[in-house]
Amino acid sequence: MDKIKFGTDGWRAIIAQDFTVENVARVSEATAKWLLKQKKNPTVMVGHDCRFAGELFAETVTKVMAAHGIKTLLAKNFVSTPMISLGTLVYNCDLGIIITASHNPPTYNGFKLKGPYGGPLTPSLVQEIEDMIPDSSSTNLSTSITDIDKQGHIQWVALEDEYIRHVEKNFDLDAIRKSGMKLAYDAMYGAGQNVIRRLFPDMTLVHCDNNPGFHGQAPEPIDKNLTEFRELIQKRGDIVCGLVTDGDADRIGMYDGKGNFIDSHHIILLLIHYLYKYKGVRGKVCTAFSTTPKVEKLCKHYNIPLETVKIGFKYICQIMITEDVLLGGEESGGIAIKGHIPERDGIWMGLVIWEFMAKSGKKLPELIQEVYDIVGEFAFERGDLHLKESVKKRIVENTAKGAYTAFGKYKIKRVEDLDGYKYFFDDENKEWLLIRASGTEPVLRTYAESSTREKAFEILEAAKETLLKE
Repeated sequence: MDKIKFGTDGWRAIIAQDFTVENVARVSEATAKWLLKQKKNPTVMVGHDCRFAGELFAETVTKVMAAHGIKTLLAKNFVSTPMISLGTLVYNCDLGIIITASHNPPTYNGFKLKGPYGGPLTPSLVQEIEDMIPDSSSTNLSTSITDIDKQGHIQWVALEDEYIRHVEKNFDLDAIRKSGMKLAYDAMYGAGQNVIRRLFPDMTLVHCDNNPGFHGQAPEPIDKNLTEFRELIQKRGDIVCGLVTDGDADRIGMYDGKGNFIDSHHIILLLIHYLYKYKGVRGKVCTAFSTTPKVEKLCKHYNIPLETVKIGFKYICQIMITEDVLLGGEESGGIAIKGHIPERDGIWMGLVIWEFMAKSGKKLPELIQEVYDIVGEFAFERGDLHLKESVKKRIVENTAKGAYTAFGKYKIKRVEDLDGYKYFFDDENKEWLLIRASGTEPVLRTYAESSTREKAFEILEAAKETLLKE
């Protein structure tokens, strides 16, 4: 039996290949045994998103938990990852489990673990569970969910209702509704679709219906995956802002009224600016290694402490549960803020930006200009290189031994290697390239920043040419 390993965010694998009922049962058994070591009579929150066979795998988890005498709070219908995290906290559960592969292609599913504080389980504890995964499952999976329910091992919970109540308590939704702003939302067929429909019944909604295969498109909220949404905004002309979330609704992307994509770097800067300057919220900022250096510039401007961590929200969460953190965020669109759970939440961040627009009476480009006035203009782009394992390995080895001195005309001034290799091409950190192997997919990621999109793409192209030379 193959060894199951957790990556940057949970265990992910291709459905019916490695992500099978048997393997989910193996991981669940390890989780159950670990949990029983931690606490007598523990409870677990379990749910699944909209992905194919999510219900089957969530029921498998529940069967294993029941076999070990562990009570399961089982989410009604599909839910987002933030809903599971919030539910784990609100219902005082000892652990949360969601069946999701987040933004991965439709062929994948996955298994994420959440701590009782409402965020990702810390890496050391995840490792303990991984080390306990047996070669095969000993649980009898033939028992039906109905029978387990009759035995009193299951409590059904309406997590979406809980989440909406939490939103209503924390936002001035009337300010957004009465602002006259025309807004739009693209769920990418993911788990956020019902929340926005319930909060804003009149909003323009895209890809907010049931499609477990996401219409063949990886539900990752990046510009190249969102052609239909972008063109709708451009064609309509009256939509001032579009929000996008990924498959499990923990990542965010946005568009302005002209159909320009607003990436997570700009969203992070906007959130810091709004929370600190307009709302008077204080605390340190924590960002992942792949995030723009402009965050450091904004934090210096406001005298906010900043900490940079490895890529993976679990590292940010570790700090959020022990320190006073204003915002934690990463390049991939996963952002958390003070006053909510220590968890990425695409819908929550979108609502904060919409509230900012409604309260200030300004459109997104005007608010971004406020940030540019402090940190300067910039653009960011990412390129994913799908390579043979041998080529990927060669490149990673080359970066480790310092084989690269330039990428085309871009000469390397200095290198940072906290997580991957970040090459800076000037003394002011205005232009840079990051090379890193993905922790969730079989790809080599390249990230670049410059003053314009064209120049960022130019850096990515120069990097690709250099890296693929034998």
